[in-house]
Amino acid sequence: MNTDLLGLVGLIGFGGMAGMKWPVDPARSGAGVRKLGLLGLLGLIGFLIPAAGAMGAAGALGIWNHQIAGLRLWGALGWTWPIGLVMLVAPYFS
Repeated sequence: MNTDLLGLVGLIGFGGMAGMKWPVDPARSGAGVRKLGLLGLLGLIGFLIPAAGAMGAAGALGIWNHQIAGLRLWGALGWTWPIGLVMLVAPYFS
């Protein structure tokens, strides 16, 4: 599998920045998960270490369970971050 493109998955995490302009209503559930939005900064590492960059997709969790449907869908893409974790540790188990 070509892992060079895997680092681009981390760019999903920058969608979490939309939560700065349109914050999630504090009354909505999932506040703990939304704090994982800081992991979006790992997306920048994707240019050097693709698998670690894919973990940056967790940054989109900052808009998880958003009241705007389009942003909620973008935030759901943040759950793809385990792909990067698997690809990061896989070489150590093979």
